[in-house]
Amino acid sequence: MEEELKVEAVAEQAAAEAAPEAAPQEQKEGRPERRERRDNRRGDRKGPRERRERRDEPKEFEERVVFINRVSKTVKGGRRMKFTALVVIGDHKGRYGFAVGKAAEVPDAIKKASEAAKKNLYKIHLVKGQTISHEIVGQYGACNVYLKPAPEGTGIIAGGPVRAILELAGVQNVCSKVYGSRAPINIIRATNQGLNNLKSYKVMKELRGKE
Repeated sequence: MEEELKVEAVAEQAAAEAAPEAAPQEQKEGRPERRERRDNRRGDRKGPRERRERRDEPKEFEERVVFINRVSKTVKGGRRMKFTALVVIGDHKGRYGFAVGKAAEVPDAIKKASEAAKKNLYKIHLVKGQTISHEIVGQYGACNVYLKPAPEGTGIIAGGPVRAILELAGVQNVCSKVYGSRAPINIIRATNQGLNNLKSYKVMKELRGKE
């Protein structure tokens, strides 16, 4: 009887020692399922290579921030500070646009302005030598912008806002001069008014009575 009790005690002790070893094996067997689930989840996500390819995709328009200004609005509780961004976009092939965006943060203001500029595009016709067809004076408010065609190799002789809009529009040879107001938005609007009033070579000959 005592021998049977000893045998049972030894068997119980052996079972107790084997139980913790079996549990990790069961856990180990269950781990691959978790790994498979994780792999499936990771498969849905886009890897760094795909993100890099998306960044490297050529953009339709090039953006250029011309001016950023901090503005404030006085209300009952105090001052509310915001930022305005003046952005010019263009494809270097005759299409361009510009807009002003306002937001609490600078990146948001730039994003708003670029989206608004894409909805308000202008197109100009460039002549031989990637220049404008004739002299023109653009006017907006107290600002006047004089634009004059230049021979090939001259480049863009212009100030900051005028240079930005001419470069992104695709003009490569031109001379300009700003008179009056020096506010960047007024300069860009005056330049835009002058570019929109440009006429083709044939129309100018008819107006001058040479055809």
